[in-house]
Amino acid sequence: MRQFLTLPILVPIVLGIALLILQPRNRRVRSIYIMAASLVTTALSLACIVLTYLHGSSFLACIMVSFNEVFSISLRIDGASMVYGAIVSVLWPLVTAYSLDYMSHEGHENRFFAFWLMAYGVVLGIAYSEDFLTLYFFYEVLTLTTLPLVMHAMDEKARYAGRKYLVYSLSGAAFAFIGIVFLLNYGVGHLNFTYGGILDQSLAAGNERTLELVFVAAFFGFGVKAAVFPFHGWLPDASVAPTPVSALLHAVAVVKAGAFAVLRLIYYGFGADFLRGSWAQTVVMTAAIVTIVYGSARALRTPHLKRRLAFSTVSNLSYILFALTLMTPAGMVGGMTHMVYHAFTKITMFCCAGAIILKSGKEYIYEMEDFGRAMPVVFATFTVSAFALIGMPPLGGFAGKWMIAEAAVASVNPLAYAGIAALILSTLLTTLYMLTIVVRAYFPVGELDRAALARVHDPARAMWIPLVLLTASGVILALLSNEVIGFLWNAVPRNW
Repeated sequence: MRQFLTLPILVPIVLGIALLILQPRNRRVRSIYIMAASLVTTALSLACIVLTYLHGSSFLACIMVSFNEVFSISLRIDGASMVYGAIVSVLWPLVTAYSLDYMSHEGHENRFFAFWLMAYGVVLGIAYSEDFLTLYFFYEVLTLTTLPLVMHAMDEKARYAGRKYLVYSLSGAAFAFIGIVFLLNYGVGHLNFTYGGILDQSLAAGNERTLELVFVAAFFGFGVKAAVFPFHGWLPDASVAPTPVSALLHAVAVVKAGAFAVLRLIYYGFGADFLRGSWAQTVVMTAAIVTIVYGSARALRTPHLKRRLAFSTVSNLSYILFALTLMTPAGMVGGMTHMVYHAFTKITMFCCAGAIILKSGKEYIYEMEDFGRAMPVVFATFTVSAFALIGMPPLGGFAGKWMIAEAAVASVNPLAYAGIAALILSTLLTTLYMLTIVVRAYFPVGELDRAALARVHDPARAMWIPLVLLTASGVILALLSNEVIGFLWNAVPRNW
């Protein structure tokens, strides 16, 4: 029974490798295979979460590979794992259903979906890691499995984006690894996640400045995937990837993996009590605040639809990082709340962007006049998601921002008030860069090319049904925000 937890990780990886080897030519057979693999993985993952919730974190804990008494690739679900694992498990099959029709226009589907499935298992490996070594292992493998997805088109732009993504990710991981080494040498003798941190205070005494410097390096190392300024440059360039990849990069897989790793580093590694009030906290919180404003400002100035959404992700990921760097339980819960709601919102918006580009050939916002009438389903879902991202109650973005602001107000750190100001300014900028798109779509200005608009329409049901389901799921989750926040308060700081 203990090895059951390995199944949601190994099954999609093995099935992805099999798809790469078999290379089926029948599209219908391939689609059934891919969808079945995604649904089975989701069922296994959610079953593991439920069993852990009912029986405790030790129920399914297991060792995949043991190197010695200290080092192993091991799995365990705790409260934080439940949240991140559930986000991944729910959203991945929905985007898979969307991508089956979308990728028929991109080509090389066997290769694409092989790495798509492998990435699913790897992200769940990050979610269900028991210790920093396991997290780091899957974190590195994630770069390798998502690189072919980013470079799928294999044209000059895709190769450039892939090289940039690889250099940024591997360089960041190297700095993160330094932090893990110091945690082992100044810790309690193991790397297992322990809420409150694993530093041995007797060993840390007298070495506080060194450990704080190492923490800052590790924060920015993991922060590369979370697109923290100034290491965000890979993310907008990666928008050249097929839209389903962009959706996962920005909402579930890569950037959320970076934020999740930062959460582990602060609360389960160095410990919030050790870091709170130090210069290291000031540095990382300042970086998050700067990124919030910078990402929003760049989004407002960017006319390309997918790149605007990419800079929006840069900003919103630092909402999460800012909450985490408050280094309080309320900050941790606020960050996780925004992680949940941002995932549903941004993945929907990218899928809408993909449908717009695919069915109209238009990529720039100024080209989308009157698209609200031409693509009613796509722009209805996009508009709901836009208001959610702005933070209009009762949609999910409001709950995330409210929890972060509430945690910041309760914080004793004066810099937290600068963070609140950044949130307010970012919300204003978000309103401008989101409503610009919506207003153009529904209230066109000037002469319209009616002949061109007549050729623009909603995609087939295989694409718009997932959009509706994603939007409905996000709205329902927002209406249940009290229950979601209550669960986070009970689950996240605990190991069950």
